[in-house]
Formats: sequence, C-alpha cells, structure tokens
Amino acid sequence: MAAADKGEFLIVTGMSGAGRSTAANALEDLGWYVVDNLPPQILPPLLDLTDMGGSNLPKVAAVVDVRGRGLFDDFPGVAKALRRRGSVKVLFLDASDDVLVRRFESVRRPHPLQADGTLLDGIRTERSRLAVIRESADLVIDTSNLNIHQLVTQVTDLFTEAGDARHRLTLMSFGFKYGLPTDVDLVADMRFLPNPFWNEDLRSLTGQDAAVSDYVLSRDGAEEFLDAYAAALRPVLAGYQRENKSHSTVAIGCTGGKHRSVATAIELAKRLSAEPGVAVNVRHRDLGRE
Repeated sequence: MAAADKGEFLIVTGMSGAGRSTAANALEDLGWYVVDNLPPQILPPLLDLTDMGGSNLPKVAAVVDVRGRGLFDDFPGVAKALRRRGSVKVLFLDASDDVLVRRFESVRRPHPLQADGTLLDGIRTERSRLAVIRESADLVIDTSNLNIHQLVTQVTDLFTEAGDARHRLTLMSFGFKYGLPTDVDLVADMRFLPNPFWNEDLRSLTGQDAAVSDYVLSRDGAEEFLDAYAAALRPVLAGYQRENKSHSTVAIGCTGGKHRSVATAIELAKRLSAEPGVAVNVRHRDLGRE
C-alpha cells in the first residue's frame, strides 16, 4: 500500500490525572478512532491495521498508561520501534505533583502505583517510569493550569485539520502575575509598552477591542518589536518544519494578560499567517480572569 494511503497514528500517554481521558474524548469528537487502556504489545498490530485500513481508519489514537501494570514495562521500546516506521506521534499529558495530588484527592481515588504508600509516592514512581517517554514525545501538554474545557480547546487546536500545514504555531497571550506558562517554546515580554490599564477609557476593554489594539500598536517600539520578532520567528518556523517538529507555542506576556499581550498576539498572528506550511492559532490564557 502506498505511504499516502496510511493513516495517522497517535499514542496518547502521560501522568495519571493529567487529562488523558479528556484528550482522548476530544480526539474522538474530531473523528479519531480511539482505543483506551491498550497494552503496549498491541500497538504494532494496531498500526498494521491502521495502515491497511486506509480511508476506513485514517486517524487512530491509542491511550497507553501505567494501568497496564507489568505490561507497561515494554512501552518505551515498543514506542521507539513504532516511530521508526513513520506516521506515529506521541502526545504526553503532564501536570505538577501538587496539582495531581489535589486532583486525586478531589475524586477520592488512589493512584494506580500508590500501593501501600502515599499519593505522592505513586506519582513520583509513575513520573520516573515515564521520564524516557516524555523526553521523546512529539507533543507535551502541561495541564497544571488548564481546566477540562481549556484542555479540550488545546487538543482541538492541535489536531484540527489545517490544510497542508506541516507546523502548527500557537501564539498564547498570558499575564505574568498569574505565572509563566510551562508548556511553551519561546516567551516574549510586552511590559516595555505603556499599560492601557492606567487609561480609564481602556481599562475595561481588552486587546481584542480596536481601541486598545490601536493604543498598544501605536506606542513607541511596538511596530519595531513586531517587525523584528516576526522576522526572527520566520527562520525558526522553517527550521521546525525541516526537523519535523509539528507544533510550537510562543507565549506573549504582559502584566495581567488582558491588553498588551492580547493585542500583540493577534497582530503577530496576522504577520505570520502567510508563512509557508504554518497554521497559526491564537489563544488567550488569562483573558477571562478578573
């Protein structure tokens, strides 16, 4: 069968409590055929079936995790062998230890590797076992600061068809006062521009409003930054495509993530949207916060 007829094959894995089930549901809603709690040893024949299925199985996602107990030990070797065959990607869901503890406590369930120890013991054991998988994953989503709806949005943005795009770029605005985002590739700081928050007419508006956007983009240094930053990103995006890096996130920050970062992310998206092979998506992490 010609390579062009082969379907896409995604392995979804990561820390227990980090959102694997939510990600799997989002993929299913996008038309992927999703298999949950699959032993790693079944992945090769499933990939064979995907390749043979052609248009009948164009997109298959397999959720693999430590619930497989001893069977999971073969996962790193199996994943490495599968990726040599091409058209196989790994999505890793992660979250900080303290967030995972809170999530397990909220549902009053033990960690699958906890045994007679504590929740934190189970989480640390799992993190150690998954370290090699995380390091080689094609995509890593840190869900520490995401709710279910935000995670669904992010998965949808990542796996929605984007024409012939070989690379998906997410431009994410955020507020430094809410913390640096952890799952990004580059960070830009817009706090060198005057803050519209101190303008009574603009305070209640956001960077999505024309009045704020015009104000931000007309400040000294704004246009120069956008021209220079877009020019700096273009060879990076081309290089990502050469290296088969399918997704990257550039975070644009200001104090509260409401005015300067939002306006800048939107304008930068306009300048990069015509880049060959690149699909640009804009997200505003902190826009709805008070």
